[in-house]
Amino acid sequence: MNKQQFWELIAAARDQALAPHESEAVARESTSLLAKRPVEEIVAAEQVLWDLMVESYTNPLWAAAYIANGGCSDDGFDYFRGWLIAQGREVFERVVADPDALAELPIVQASAAAGVDLEGEDMLVIAWNAHITATGDQLPTDAFTIRYPQLDPAWGFDFSDSGEMARRLPRLAALYLE
Repeated sequence: MNKQQFWELIAAARDQALAPHESEAVARESTSLLAKRPVEEIVAAEQVLWDLMVESYTNPLWAAAYIANGGCSDDGFDYFRGWLIAQGREVFERVVADPDALAELPIVQASAAAGVDLEGEDMLVIAWNAHITATGDQLPTDAFTIRYPQLDPAWGFDFSDSGEMARRLPRLAALYLE
């Protein structure tokens, strides 16, 4: 499974999910669809997933997650990026390129109004769960590698500084901090 096929899987899962805006529903459908694939594809999907996690490992996106979720630990950032993957390729690529664009998404606006965090922990285990469903065994321990890049030191400020956040992510700050 390559990146294009992975995004096609997510799109199909979103199409089948009763609530495609909910990452849990997308994760459930993704796992089900993936479990029907050859085992080699399930294992390969795990690497693609973590490659997307690496691609989205940036300070500006972490700052956006911090604003949207009222704080963001290491695990919280993983769960936020899982949620972002569940939103599909177009949203993922747009928000990774411009984290402040998160504020333009209707689901984010609704979540902000309702005080709901943007988290998708279930997305991080779709290949794991699909492999267990398909084979009865856990994924091989060498199924994937992760090499996170260095974070941008220009974004190495205290994310609780609302003035700096408003300067760097004005649309998100207007949605969440005002």
